[in-house]
Amino acid sequence: MKLFNSYINTFKGLSREAWMLSIVMLINRSGSMVLPFLGVYMTEHLKFSLENTGIVLSFYGIGSVLGSWLGGFLTDKFGEYYIQSWSLFLSAPIFIIMPFFSSVDMMALLIFLQSAISDTFRPANSVAITKYARPENLTKAFSLNRMAVNLGFSIGPALGGILSGISYNFLFVVNGIGAVTAGIIYVIFFRRRNKIFREKKKLEPTKTIEKTVTKSPYKDYPFLLYSFLCAVFAVCFFQFFNTIPLFYKDVAKLDQSTIGFILGYSGFIIVLLEMPLVSLAERVLKIPQILSIGIIMSGVSYLLLLFGSNIPLLLLSMSILSIAEIWVLPFMSTVTALRAEKGNKGAYMGLNGIAFSFSFIFTPFLGTYVVSHFGFDSLWIGSFAILLVTAFLIFWITKKMIK
Repeated sequence: MKLFNSYINTFKGLSREAWMLSIVMLINRSGSMVLPFLGVYMTEHLKFSLENTGIVLSFYGIGSVLGSWLGGFLTDKFGEYYIQSWSLFLSAPIFIIMPFFSSVDMMALLIFLQSAISDTFRPANSVAITKYARPENLTKAFSLNRMAVNLGFSIGPALGGILSGISYNFLFVVNGIGAVTAGIIYVIFFRRRNKIFREKKKLEPTKTIEKTVTKSPYKDYPFLLYSFLCAVFAVCFFQFFNTIPLFYKDVAKLDQSTIGFILGYSGFIIVLLEMPLVSLAERVLKIPQILSIGIIMSGVSYLLLLFGSNIPLLLLSMSILSIAEIWVLPFMSTVTALRAEKGNKGAYMGLNGIAFSFSFIFTPFLGTYVVSHFGFDSLWIGSFAILLVTAFLIFWITKKMIK
């Protein structure tokens, strides 16, 4: 009972708005069940070649880069309320019409548009978190939001597997319904709050408003280096979605259900432990230390794969990688929010989002290239070395950027 109460206490202090932003994110991500099945849909249902399927999927990463930039720009210009609303509602029609097109060109175009529209949501959502979260609970609010993302990605693929077994059309329709549902809930809850906030903003002195829009993240050179290091980390980390499943299949000789179990285990660990571990880290460490330790742990999780491929070792590696994720991703968002000023949080969140979006383009190609030419061991050793250097550089630049 004490343990349970201690766990519940880690959620205390979060505002109602932070909880609602996470609920909207949960519904939206639970509805994004089509993404894990796009490759299978194109190869099995549309009969695309593997090469064409890879090309089409790369447009998801390109759209994500554009969406992250556009979301940051539009959020600073029009406010996060309108960008989140329109992103949710506009993504629904694309999901609905996608089954009616079966050519490589049209699928690439639709996936690009879908990714660009959906990812305008991310910087706007991050700005909303900084707007409504209490300052002392900023990282907790980001962590709660990430818990919703992880829980959504756990529910979505499971439901998507059931629906795709019936018909892929159900998959696209339910995705559209999920986006619209999230949009309706968001508008109902935040419309009045946004109106009150805008009325307050009108009362602010003109001088204060002018002062807050002077700094551009694209001229903030320490932040540019920081975002580059975030991109390097992301390229190594997001092997979770690409080369790690290949390792499980080709080296560990695991079947699809066991692979799914291990990947799902990661989401379970994050949902269960994120808030307690974030609270613990905030109490005993400073942000540069937390980030560097988390990044090194990511490298260690890959290094463990050199010593075998039995299930206990794979679970240990995945456990360390999951804890590393908990100690890196929410704190990276916190650093971005702390570095930004009042009038350009969208631009900062957008630029940092672009850093992560680039990893969606390069990670699949780099990981598979290294594996095919040098083997998995070289990939794990190389990833550890890169992450070790990244950890020291992140520690140094973060200390310079924030107090």
